[in-house]
Amino acid sequence: MLECRHYDALRCRSCTLLEVPRARQLLDKEAHVRGLVDSPVWLPTVAGPEAGFRNKAKMVVGGTPTAPTLGILDSELTGIDLRDCGLHSPGLVRALDAIGSWLADAELAPYDVRARRGEFKHVLLTESPDRELMLRLVLRSTALEAKVRSRLPALLAALPALRVVTLNIQPEHKAVLEGEREIVLHAASGDTTLPMRLGTGLTLHLGPRAFFQTNTEIAEALYTQAREWLASLASYESAPMGSGAHDASLLRIWDLYCGVGGFALHLAGPGRDVLGVEVSADAIEAARRSAAEAGIDARFVAGDATSYALRSQDPPDVVVVNPPRRGIGPDLAGWLESSGVEHVVYSSCNAESLARDLALMPSLRVVQGRVLDMFPHTSHYEVIVLLER
Repeated sequence: MLECRHYDALRCRSCTLLEVPRARQLLDKEAHVRGLVDSPVWLPTVAGPEAGFRNKAKMVVGGTPTAPTLGILDSELTGIDLRDCGLHSPGLVRALDAIGSWLADAELAPYDVRARRGEFKHVLLTESPDRELMLRLVLRSTALEAKVRSRLPALLAALPALRVVTLNIQPEHKAVLEGEREIVLHAASGDTTLPMRLGTGLTLHLGPRAFFQTNTEIAEALYTQAREWLASLASYESAPMGSGAHDASLLRIWDLYCGVGGFALHLAGPGRDVLGVEVSADAIEAARRSAAEAGIDARFVAGDATSYALRSQDPPDVVVVNPPRRGIGPDLAGWLESSGVEHVVYSSCNAESLARDLALMPSLRVVQGRVLDMFPHTSHYEVIVLLER
């Protein structure tokens, strides 16, 4: 069982299941999803490591200018320092310690939530599998931009692995992690993305505002599972079921909510026409770059996934969806139900919204499912299911 001095001292109870043996955690998650989703086959759960798995740290800045904390705020809005959190990768732990020391040396005033004054709100830090770092410093305004820039060489000297450093401006007094404005302070070789070289053989590019799963090993397992399911649809490879004006010799795949293209890029290949749709233009640009660098023939479109599907007159053979916690919702679920799409791969971080969406698609039945423990020591997990008409 993972030991945590912050949990034992009642400073942080974010890992709500820390006292529950890992094996029990996994059994409970399996029981939870099976009570919500009916599948004739449940593949073995992908567990992954129980510590050091997070590739991203989202830290509230508290304390004082000379003694800042990086972590959370307690019930009295006092900063609790968690820079040595056992869930973070060793590289993140080392980097957070250096960033905390740099903040103290620079005497950059944390934002005081209670008094509504100060500037520094959050430190958002991401580490790639190659141990490179992207740092986003979230401030209330640009008041400290000049000071941060003047102190930046010291930070880069302390953390040579920093590939990208930005300021994010979040002026509102509410529990919002980041704002709309991003100011690039440092970009190695002029590149504002963090390459994520995965064990699957592909490299994804993350911009400052791009989404990527916080557990790289489990993200790789998700992509691999979708790839294996698609390969198992042997009937498509020998006798495509496409219709309409498109080339019937190609298996047509849509990746809706594609982000930086993780599923789309892993599913592309000979005989497949792959399209990714994502509302973030920055994410689409990153996906196109990854495809070009890997020599992958896949297309990407910036737009709302549901709107794109509803406008389509020529549905594909396979649809992949990886929505936020709220699920795909009744409009997209209704379109999938009536579209004639033969297979759907649904990756979900919320089994309850998944179950609601499945109830709206009765002609698409689950044929296989798998639990992936993306978030150990909490009740949250990822589940991926294969649907067949």
